[in-house]
Amino acid sequence: MSEINRSLLILKPKQPFLDWSRTLDDKDEDLSLEEIHHDSTAYLIPQLWQDSDQHELLESYYDVLFEEQLAGWWTDEADWPEKRDLKMFLAWFEVEFHSLVFDLCEEPIRVIEYGDDQGDR
Repeated sequence: MSEINRSLLILKPKQPFLDWSRTLDDKDEDLSLEEIHHDSTAYLIPQLWQDSDQHELLESYYDVLFEEQLAGWWTDEADWPEKRDLKMFLAWFEVEFHSLVFDLCEEPIRVIEYGDDQGDR
């Protein structure tokens, strides 16, 4: 087992995200926050040594994280909230920070780059 030079950020949608998702598709009417939280998205982030670094990191990345979460749910950007800011992000998502990340695997981490052309994986 080895420690890697990253920290971890986990996003869990809150009620406003669920309310937004329910406006998009009738099949989401019975969806609950518990179901959405079942497999929350985790992001490797630069190592954080102090809790005070968390806000600065969110200021730098909230827009990318917000768009990733919206796109993971609904790809038509016309239906996304237009004016997204950090305050809205924090209202829509519970953010968990974890400072230590350990790798239990023996094989090296494989990086898959995603870009505009999904065929270039």
